[in-house]
Amino acid sequence: MTPKEEKQYKLDCRYLRMARIWAENSYCQRRQVGALVVKDKMIISDGYNGTPTGFENVCEDENNVSKPYVLHAEANAITKLARSNNNSDGATIYITASPCIECAKLIIQSGIKRVVYGEKYRLDDGIKLLERAGIEVIFMEVEK
Repeated sequence: MTPKEEKQYKLDCRYLRMARIWAENSYCQRRQVGALVVKDKMIISDGYNGTPTGFENVCEDENNVSKPYVLHAEANAITKLARSNNNSDGATIYITASPCIECAKLIIQSGIKRVVYGEKYRLDDGIKLLERAGIEVIFMEVEK
C-alpha cells in the first residue's frame, strides 16, 4: 500500500466508525443504520434510518415489520443535501450497511463517486447497480 492509499484507508476507517456512531441516533429497533457524505475531507451531510420529519419516532409496526414510510440512512443524508448549499458531486458516502437498490439509484443520481460500507445485506442488487454505474464500492469490516 502506498502512503497515499494507507492515508485514505485510515480516513475510510474513521468515517465508517463515525457513521456507526451516527446510527445510534436511529429509533429503529430492528436495525440502526448511519450514513455520512464526505467531500474534500469535510462531512457535508449525515443521516440515519427513521421516519420522516414530523412523524412519531416508531419505525416498526406491532409485528416488528418496518413501516413503509421509514427512510433509509442514505436517503436521509442525500435529501438533507438537497436542502443545503452543498452538493455531492465527487463525494464519498460512508454507510454502516450496504445500500438497497432504491438508495443505490439515489447515490448514482447525486453524483457520489465512492461508497464505503461496513456490513453486507442479504441482497446485493444495490451494490451491483453501483458497480455497473462505475462507482467505486468498498466493503470494510471495521471493529464496532
